[in-house]
This record gives sequence, C-alpha cells and structure tokens, in this order.
Amino acid sequence: MSTHELYVDSAHGPDWQLPAAGHTRLTWEYDDGRDRLLALYQKGKDKQWDGARRIDWDLEVDPYDPLGVPDRNLAVYDTPYWSRMSERDKRDLRRHYAAWQFSQFLHGEQGAMVCAARIVESVPDLDAKFYSATQTMDEARHAEIYARFLHEKVGLLYPVNDQLQTLLGDTLRDSRWDMPFLGMQVLIEGLALAAFGMLRDTTDKPLPKQILAYVMQDEARHVAFGRMALRDHYQQLTDAERREREEFVIEGCYLMRDRLRGAEILENFGIPRKDAEQLTENSEYLRLFRKLLFSRIVPCVKDIGLWGERLQRAYHDLGVFELGDSNLDLLMAQDEEIAEKLDAERFAAEEAARVAEVAETIQEGTRG
Repeated sequence: MSTHELYVDSAHGPDWQLPAAGHTRLTWEYDDGRDRLLALYQKGKDKQWDGARRIDWDLEVDPYDPLGVPDRNLAVYDTPYWSRMSERDKRDLRRHYAAWQFSQFLHGEQGAMVCAARIVESVPDLDAKFYSATQTMDEARHAEIYARFLHEKVGLLYPVNDQLQTLLGDTLRDSRWDMPFLGMQVLIEGLALAAFGMLRDTTDKPLPKQILAYVMQDEARHVAFGRMALRDHYQQLTDAERREREEFVIEGCYLMRDRLRGAEILENFGIPRKDAEQLTENSEYLRLFRKLLFSRIVPCVKDIGLWGERLQRAYHDLGVFELGDSNLDLLMAQDEEIAEKLDAERFAAEEAARVAEVAETIQEGTRG
C-alpha cells in the first residue's frame, strides 16, 4: 500500500525539493587523519547491522496501544474532552499519538540521511567523509525501520511537523559546510536521542523497545562525530562567526521546543486548534518531556564552544540552562550498554528455548 494512503492528513505532495547549496569538496590528501575520528569510523563499520534480522518483527503489536504509554501522558487526559470520549475514541487516540510520534522520528531520520550525505559531499577532511558515509547508511536503516513499524504495525502516518521541516530546511539550505553538522548532529540528533530515550525507558512493548534501543546505539556515535568535528573547527572561528552559529542554535532550539506537541492530533478528534495548543502547553508530562528533550543538546552545544551570553539567556528562558553540566559521555555510554544488554537477554532467552526444545524432542524419542 502506498504511504500516501496511510497519511492521516495531507502530506503536501509526493516530495519536497530544496535547491542545492554550498560546494562539493574533494580532497587529494589521503593521510591517516585524526586518530579519534578514524577510531569512530572503525566503530561505525564494526557496528553496522541489518534491521530485518536484528529486530524481531514477528512480535505482535496492538495498533491501538503500540507503545503502552500511560493515558495520563496524553495532553487531553483528565479534561472535559477526555471525559466525553468513548472507549473507541480513546483507543484511536492512542494509535494516533504513536503514529504521530514515530512519523516525526521517520521524517527526522530521512532528513538525517540527507544531511549525512551532504556532509560527505561538503566537509573538507577525508576522515570526516569516511565517518559520515557510515552514518548515511545508519540513517537509511533507521528510516527503513521506522517506516516498516508504521506500515506493518500501526497502519497510520502523519506528515512532517512544520517546525521539524523548517529546521531541516534551514540546515540544508545553508551553504556553510559545518551547518549540517550543527543542525543535524547537534540539534536534531540530540533531540531525537532524548525523545527516543524517554520512550525506550517507559514503553513495556518489546518491539518498539528493540527499535529505539538499537537506533540509539547508532545515534550516540553520530552525536560524538558532530562534537569531534565541530569542536576542532569552532576553535578557529571569529567572534562574529561564532555568534552566527549561536543565533542558529537559539532559533533551532525554540523551533524544537514546539516540535513535539502534537496539537494536530487533537484537532483530528474535533478539538479546536486554540484549545489543542493550550492543552499541549499546559500538559505537565509534555512540559517535563520538552525539558528533557534538551538533555543531550545543551551539554553538546557547550562542549563544542558555543556558549555566549545570548545563548545562555535563551537556555535560561527555556528552563534548561542547568543541563549544560550534564555528563554527555556517560549518557552515550549508557545508550550503548542498554542495546548490548537487550541483545544479550534476547539471545540468551532464544538459546534457552532452543535447548528446551531439543531436550523435549529427545525425551519424546526416548518414550517412543
């Protein structure tokens, strides 16, 4: 079935075209490059995996409760609108929330794939080209996985959110080679990691937990890549050039604060736009969610050397300034460990089941 047949709202045409910006750079310098980045490139090669095989797609998913998220996390919960909903409406609402959230993940992953390809094209150093080539493959795999989950398990999609599309457009239209790093590796990937992590740690459904854990294992490397490349480059910027990047970060962070609200979902259930926006703004869960979304971004921005007064004021205004002291390396290490532990638990259980099956077969043969 065509994806466009599964969209809840119009997807605004079959594709979105942006004019190419910047320069394509080839380098004839084939020396070894930076040790840290080459080590990350090796890890990127070693950690490639097949989403069709590593993930257990035979796991059943209830399309009306794909994530197992408590109803109290929904913006409309415990309001007059909620009390007027039938049980069928509430089931449909859970499905729409999951479809909307995973659709934004899907669109973001396609944007990340294009940005990674743009980095291969535009970055001047060969070691960075090498690594971003592995990231392009990672992002293709993520888009494939999210699309499959939505098509096969949920059966609904939502178009790209306006704020995400704006940030993607700003990132891809900029001719400076470092902007896809800043827009994608730091802002969009940082937000995605936090959103994935919240769902990974709250869902009790095994299939989405697998998807989120394995995708996050890749994304941790991508953010590390952006930190390495930009930290080196931004040490060489003038004050004016650094302020330009900080302005981009400020605008992007305000866009992302508004990205994961989902007012359009509530509109599809007959709630007026103004009320839907107010419900999402006042939701205690979404307030916490929006704050935690910056848990990976703020320390990364500080780490790469963008920490001017205006940027700090913006983070105070967003209520996330204190996140600048978070231990980003620890968070990334935890993402890696959770994915590896999930693998170990899954494959140990499968091995135990195979051993039990063999033992049962032997016992049956003995009785015969």
